[in-house]
Amino acid sequence: MSPSPPAAAADQYVLTLSCPDKQGIVHAVSSYLFMTGCNIEDSRQFGDHDTGLFFMRVHFSAEPPVTLEKLRASFAAIGDSFQMDWQLHRAEAKMRIVLLVSKFGHCLNDLLFRSRIGALPVEIAAVVSNHTDFAELAGSYHVPFHHIPVTKDTKAEAEARLLRLVREEGVELVVLARYMQVLSDDLCKALAGRIINIHHSFLPSFKGAKPYHQAHARGVKLIGATAHYVTADLDEGPIIEQEVERVGHEVTPEQLVAVGRDVECQALARAVKWHSEHRVLLNGNRTVVFA
Repeated sequence: MSPSPPAAAADQYVLTLSCPDKQGIVHAVSSYLFMTGCNIEDSRQFGDHDTGLFFMRVHFSAEPPVTLEKLRASFAAIGDSFQMDWQLHRAEAKMRIVLLVSKFGHCLNDLLFRSRIGALPVEIAAVVSNHTDFAELAGSYHVPFHHIPVTKDTKAEAEARLLRLVREEGVELVVLARYMQVLSDDLCKALAGRIINIHHSFLPSFKGAKPYHQAHARGVKLIGATAHYVTADLDEGPIIEQEVERVGHEVTPEQLVAVGRDVECQALARAVKWHSEHRVLLNGNRTVVFA
């Protein structure tokens, strides 16, 4: 008698939602998942007393005949009854992203490497730059490289090309991996909640040229970086993650730059990972992060 074939692994899903806080939300979600034959693997929730909103992330599994399409169709009634802003995804699906870079390649290289080794659940659809410096680097990872020059006169055209690329490649997230161009209000609105930037401070300070030299001149004791969503307000979008490193009086500006590059890579990588795993929910000018 031949052994029975091993049972197929259950499909994994992630449900995220936000809505006005009221009684019965968790019960409604858990009851729905039970009634549809799903098994909750992990559940996190948070009620914000300041905004009156409730946030939830549920990782659950289900076996056929349950499908993503059936779940989305049947959950809609619950979403409507609680005025939910909700999303449902397959947990194992890799998010398609595009990386934008200018002249500093440390964050680009870090994200490319993390993606290659499986440390980031993403599929990098393309690298876009207003310079050609990192075409060879992108090629070494077999990632398409697009050179889109930007000048004052061509900015609108360049952003239109970027939006076309996002649509044509099915890109879900744009990552500014030290892309030194200010995005227009129209582009920020078109990709709201879908653009992450890395800022070279854990506070929006030391703007402009040579920020680490400015920090050195002020005798700072902490070097930080902030990963945040991009809005029309420069470097003021909802914060996803921050990283800091303590430094002493003996460090040089060049050493501060090296420390800064490390913390930028760490903060940005975590922000991209959490977003791609559907762990970040927008809460006005802030975020809820179920890390």
